[in-house]
Amino acid sequence: MALSPLRSKTLHHGRSLSMPSESRPAMSQFDENLSRIRALGATCSSLSSMNARINELKNLYDSMDDLLQLPQNFSLEGQEQILDDYIRLLDACSTVKDLISLTKQGVRELLSAVRRKDANVTQSYLTSRRKSKKMIQKSLNNLRSFGSKSNAVSLEKDMLKDAESKDMLKDAESVTLSLFEFLLSYVMGTKVQERKSGWSLVSKLMHFKKVSPQDEETDLNEFKKVASFLQLSQESWVEQLVNHLKGMDSSIQILEEGLEVLFRLLIKTRVSLLNTLNH
Repeated sequence: MALSPLRSKTLHHGRSLSMPSESRPAMSQFDENLSRIRALGATCSSLSSMNARINELKNLYDSMDDLLQLPQNFSLEGQEQILDDYIRLLDACSTVKDLISLTKQGVRELLSAVRRKDANVTQSYLTSRRKSKKMIQKSLNNLRSFGSKSNAVSLEKDMLKDAESKDMLKDAESVTLSLFEFLLSYVMGTKVQERKSGWSLVSKLMHFKKVSPQDEETDLNEFKKVASFLQLSQESWVEQLVNHLKGMDSSIQILEEGLEVLFRLLIKTRVSLLNTLNH
């Protein structure tokens, strides 16, 4: 049974010695970027670290585009599958970007309600989270289906005459899908490895222990901290919750902007692939 490319994997490259010498520095840069992304993937525990991973992914696509621009590097077959995969990556990126924008809107609405000392703030937040979680879960299911199908194709006979280019394209696709899944799971308040547990943020809140957010030293998920704040009735936490939400708003804004840049890079990559395939 094929392993999902959404799961972490160790760097496996043994780059072909037949590769043109002028492309080896660019390929080395690609491998270094790929290695850093995978290292970050094991330590992403905050919105800021998610932003760091997106920045590394942008660097990865920059280095891949450099390779695609080099002459006589690629001789590709299976054009439809290759281009279809990158169309689906574009669609996935657009969906994730929309969900992050929706999340930012929810954080801003909660911030406004807390500042107004709205008595219905907790229930309104839970209702909003319940709706957004359904949308996110649907997108996660689509991402996992995409990843499974893509990996199954990669295990068939090589679509690319040059195995080097095949590895590069599949690796970029894999870490991109992994980032999308990790990010959406984080926004839901869950971890990727916990996705089979069936727990939702709402169900967790129903059994949430009323502790100070400052006591949650081992749990850095900003969304869980919001839930913890809302479980407290002390007036003294309002200012801290406001500051926490303001920080989240800023981080999510950066995430949204980073995803927009990534979306444009994916478009650029597909154009480069089209140019390569047409020559």
